[in-house]
Amino acid sequence: MKLRSLRQERQPKLMVIPMIDIIFFLLVFFIMSTLYMVDQQTIPINLPQASASQSDKPLSIAVAVTREGRIMFEQEEIPLELVKRRVQLELTKQHDVVFILRSDRQVEHGKVVEVLDELKLAGAHRVAIATERKGE
Repeated sequence: MKLRSLRQERQPKLMVIPMIDIIFFLLVFFIMSTLYMVDQQTIPINLPQASASQSDKPLSIAVAVTREGRIMFEQEEIPLELVKRRVQLELTKQHDVVFILRSDRQVEHGKVVEVLDELKLAGAHRVAIATERKGE
């Protein structure tokens, strides 16, 4: 007589859902902790809002247009005529540079387009326009 056949043998089950939860929480923790490690030293500008905005860029240079229409290139005010020369100088130092165009929402559209045109004429292929998420 077999005694084993009378007992139900239960195989241990591998619970996948709790492991997925733990991995998700670890991922969120590391993402949030790296976001707080980034120190942004930028000029305070009231950005326009967009539903799909992106943050955390690799090697980037900030170009800002203030409410008064001044152009700030990495914390330094420069005239519009020197933007092209300054961008070309940065591109000779490092070829893979992202230029982030930040402008106040009160600035007239033509001024922003002029700065964007100077960036493109200088050879900047990677230009991003900074926005804020709606609801922030």
